[in-house]
Amino acid sequence: MQKSQNKIVLIGGPGTGKTSVINELIKRGYFCMPEISRQVTLKAKEKGIDQLFLTEPLLFSKMLLEGREQQFITADKSDEKLVFFDRGIPDVIAYMEYFKSDYPSFFTEKSAFYKYDKIFHFSPWDEIHTTDNERYETFEQSITIDKFLTKAYTDLGYPIINIPFGTIEERTDFVIHSHACDL
Repeated sequence: MQKSQNKIVLIGGPGTGKTSVINELIKRGYFCMPEISRQVTLKAKEKGIDQLFLTEPLLFSKMLLEGREQQFITADKSDEKLVFFDRGIPDVIAYMEYFKSDYPSFFTEKSAFYKYDKIFHFSPWDEIHTTDNERYETFEQSITIDKFLTKAYTDLGYPIINIPFGTIEERTDFVIHSHACDL
């Protein structure tokens, strides 16, 4: 018998508040899969590659795809009824499209194979956008990336639920209490 589990993905361009909401969900006791791109970036820096994302986008994307696939499998094997993901597998395609990079067909195949239940979208928000050593995209780039992200998910048939601007607590409450989350 198949167990019932809701897999909820938070998507949006860099610096839109996804990770802040994931951290708030964790604080409130929810089971969450964190963003892994920072881990991949830091591992590359340890090997002397300053911006793997820019210098070898296909390798970076393969590493992200593997990590996000593993997160999905880990969630699926858990007894948790609700799992939140800071980005999902289709994000990898969106970024490859953003960089106009060719990628193997298995990127698309895995995006279609591993299905999420709900997609919550964080729109670009200049007021909270920041950059750092791992997030170097400008606000304008975040807007463009966001368009590729929403396209990647809608192309796969996902309806997208937009998160209103507000405090971290308000945005987290929206995700938790939204009728669309089926909690």
